[in-house]
Amino acid sequence: MGSLETGFPSKRNNYYSNSNGFSGQRSRSRFTRLVFFKRVDYLQLICGVATLFFFVFLFQVFFLPGEDGNNNNKSGNIKIKGLVGGNGGADFDELLFLKELDFGEDLKFEPLRISEKFRKNGDLSKMVARFGYRKPKIALVFADLVVDQHQILMVTLGTALLEIGYEIEVFAPENGPTQATWREIGVPISVIATSDENINCSVDWLNYDGILVNSLKSMGFLSCLMQEPFKNIPLVWTIHEHTLASRLRTYVSSGQSELVDTWKRFFSRATVVVFPNYILPIEYSICDPGNYFVIPGSPEEAWKADKQLALSNNNNLRSELDFGQDDFVIAVVGSQLSYKGVWLEHAFVLQALYPILTHFEDSSSRFRIIVLGGDSTGNYSTTVETISLKLGYPNETVKRVTADRNTNTVINTADLVIYGSFLDEHSFPDILLKAMSLEKPIVAPDLPGIRKYISDKINGYLFPKEDTRVLTHIMFQMVSNGKLSLIARNAASIGKSRAKNLMVSESVEGYAFLLENILSLPSEVAIPMAAKSIPAKLKSEWRWHLFDAIKDSDSPSEMEMIFLDKIEKQFNHTNGENSVALIGSNDTFLYTIWEEQKYLDMANLRKRKEDEELKERTDQPRGTWDEVYRSVRRLDRSLHERDEGELERTGQPLCIYEPYFGVGTWPFLHNVSLYRGLGLSTKGRRPGADDVDAPSRLPLLNNGYYRDVLGEYGAFFAIANRIDRIHKNAWIGFQSWRATARTKSLSKIAEKSLLDAIEARKHGDTLYFWARLDTDPRNQLKKDFWSFCDAINAGNCQFVFSETLKEMYGVKHNLSSLPAMPSDEGGTWSVTNSWVLPTKSFVEFVMFSRMFVDALDTQFYDDHQKNGHCHLSLSKDKHCYSRLLELLVNVWAYHSGRRVVYVDPATGVMQEQHNLKSRRGQMWIKWFQFTTLKNMDEDLAEEFDSDHSKNRRLWPLTGEIYWHGIFEKERNMRNREKEKKRQQSKDKMQRMRKRTHQKALGRYVKPLVDDSNSTSLAAKLLR
Repeated sequence: MGSLETGFPSKRNNYYSNSNGFSGQRSRSRFTRLVFFKRVDYLQLICGVATLFFFVFLFQVFFLPGEDGNNNNKSGNIKIKGLVGGNGGADFDELLFLKELDFGEDLKFEPLRISEKFRKNGDLSKMVARFGYRKPKIALVFADLVVDQHQILMVTLGTALLEIGYEIEVFAPENGPTQATWREIGVPISVIATSDENINCSVDWLNYDGILVNSLKSMGFLSCLMQEPFKNIPLVWTIHEHTLASRLRTYVSSGQSELVDTWKRFFSRATVVVFPNYILPIEYSICDPGNYFVIPGSPEEAWKADKQLALSNNNNLRSELDFGQDDFVIAVVGSQLSYKGVWLEHAFVLQALYPILTHFEDSSSRFRIIVLGGDSTGNYSTTVETISLKLGYPNETVKRVTADRNTNTVINTADLVIYGSFLDEHSFPDILLKAMSLEKPIVAPDLPGIRKYISDKINGYLFPKEDTRVLTHIMFQMVSNGKLSLIARNAASIGKSRAKNLMVSESVEGYAFLLENILSLPSEVAIPMAAKSIPAKLKSEWRWHLFDAIKDSDSPSEMEMIFLDKIEKQFNHTNGENSVALIGSNDTFLYTIWEEQKYLDMANLRKRKEDEELKERTDQPRGTWDEVYRSVRRLDRSLHERDEGELERTGQPLCIYEPYFGVGTWPFLHNVSLYRGLGLSTKGRRPGADDVDAPSRLPLLNNGYYRDVLGEYGAFFAIANRIDRIHKNAWIGFQSWRATARTKSLSKIAEKSLLDAIEARKHGDTLYFWARLDTDPRNQLKKDFWSFCDAINAGNCQFVFSETLKEMYGVKHNLSSLPAMPSDEGGTWSVTNSWVLPTKSFVEFVMFSRMFVDALDTQFYDDHQKNGHCHLSLSKDKHCYSRLLELLVNVWAYHSGRRVVYVDPATGVMQEQHNLKSRRGQMWIKWFQFTTLKNMDEDLAEEFDSDHSKNRRLWPLTGEIYWHGIFEKERNMRNREKEKKRQQSKDKMQRMRKRTHQKALGRYVKPLVDDSNSTSLAAKLLR
């Protein structure tokens, strides 16, 4: 991980403080009990405490550092005396106010986690025998094809990678001047169409073993690579720009945390983020997810210097800094890191330069010094002025210039450049490389990072940082009569030629080494040569000659600013729209929902009343159960709201399903009625499309492990599970989205030809396919079926297939042979799961596949799930079974006696493969016939139905469980339920009969009615 050793506080401090507080209470309570209940002698207690404090005092005096101010002054004096060496133009006591400053030795970048990952990986995958059917393929992604440092670097790197065994392809949103350069070295270019704001993600990035993305402007491509199924492809993002680092600090200070989080997500997607120096990862530390890495070397400074020398006017630059044309200007530069000790270092350099003033006493030119460093917000100018005045420099001799945007101006103006930082950095300082490229003589301290590329008195001058008197002697040699001496100009000329190709070898070998460690190559891919095997001629210089005929482009810094402004505008516009929409709709949101719900409730109530009235007035016809069942199904279909695609598919003989997983596959899916999407995950489904939700049909696919390990076979199982509820066509087909990405999908002509053959029943029960094995990119050597299967499955295809068949059929003895898959007669086989079958045959194929996958999972689940070891891959692979299952349909179709017909995806021409007559004596017909598979399927169903043990089996989770005993079992269950209800009814009646009744407490006697009253009552009734 890229880490900054700046001493952040540890979280354990809070933990210890809490625990100490708790234990302190316990200790006080124990102490109280000890004193008051154990009756300890108080004199002994006081002596013990006094002894403890005495030893603590001795430890502080003799072992801990003191805080005495005099000692600090003394150590500061020694430090300054050692560095200055007692030589200078002013009294040494004038510099004592700069004592004991931080020199930045503890601030450095170390890619700890990346390096640890490289050490753990080692060369384990490279030690395994490989088949080498194809070369490793790398995609280079650019935001444009104009000439810049990224193009020069990658053209040089690409030439070396081609030499050691890689295959490269370039992607860009539009054509550009460097297009001819790439074609000259034999690299194809693909242009990706773009809209005004978005990049069309219509590339199958799974075809590439690794991707190299260049510059911040290529951020749009990363948005495509952050989606499934491209999220795990190794990606290297090369960043040379400083502009975003300053913007990120502005975002943090202004509270734009959402924009910072957006950039963090992009940085986290990259497997490795590569910087050309050790300053940039520190500047981008706010976005560091632990994947930063430094590969030193870039043609940026040399390329920019050539452009500046052709355009700049030195006279105008000097007038901007108020310097005369005859002035002798020395630029004192330093590290880009900020630390307090830089003041002291500049003071040492200024003191060493003070004797040079004697050369300009009688000269017409003035001696001027520019101190480049710091930013515009600090008070560094006052500090530099105070130091110069104390050292005895005349006024306006020493001038401080901020390093924010004036670096190029200062270096162009200067006659000589002195590197005044004594901090030992990991790589060669960029500012020295800039000065050398602009043909300026340089003087630098003799540090390891500088000494590696600067030969003393040849292409520069070195002085020991412990003795600055050597710097004074060097200046006397380089300055003659107020101008540069001849030896200084010669050193500058040699330095320029050296700087033009500085660190080429480190850069090229660094990228090659990085690819060796992050790429997880499949078993069919040949291992390229090691980085050290790159020929010396390909890593000795940048490929400048390939860009000589190309005109210069716009300023890269201006393009970077425009790009970042555009990103900010898009982000703020999106957030603004969301906020306005929320504010505008917040007042009426709840009321609108209430009104809609009220209207729906009233409409449903009215419809329910009408239905009840119609039901009462209509005679209900009676018939057989089959007629009632059909009428109910017909009514259900009429009430079901169907879209146009479903209505169009109703009368078709064929429906082709396209399994997909993730948003990245959407551009490769069809939107016509012949095709229907099949989402393997509920999250990544297309909005508004009539796609099948596979996890809702097969809950097993909610398990991410089995969704990945089965691949597109999970889609087969999901469709076959109660197939009559989803698929109503006589034929069924599947087409992988990767076939569409490779332009191997069916054209309109081929679709019509296939439909005509199906309707005419031209070939009968046939497997039609249109993705051939012999044209697959993984089989460039045209190997046979089993050899190709071994190549893409780590050499274990035949072994795993044999063990699976033994487990599936219960064979106890060794299976010495495999089902024959001949190709000597010129036939080929199907790949990428792109084929068509009759629906009835598809159900039979799924029956065989379910038992095969169950046996495969029983054999190898433990090793793969628990230990991460896959027998069909050289590394940890979550798609362990998918490559073997991809070829399974060929074995089943060949040995079950189906005809196999190839359909040309472009012309629709059909050609039968592996004629039935040629198969005689080679088919394992008894193993693959329907009766055998049906009996095995029913045996598994009966075993599962009767055995309620907790043994893990995959077969029950992949589809329906059916055997003839299920009807008897269900009938018995229904009879038991009826008998139970009958018995409950009898028990209830028995309880009611035996229930005791309470006797009456008294007897009611009806009173007698008088005759007179009855006569009068009758008279009234008659009236």
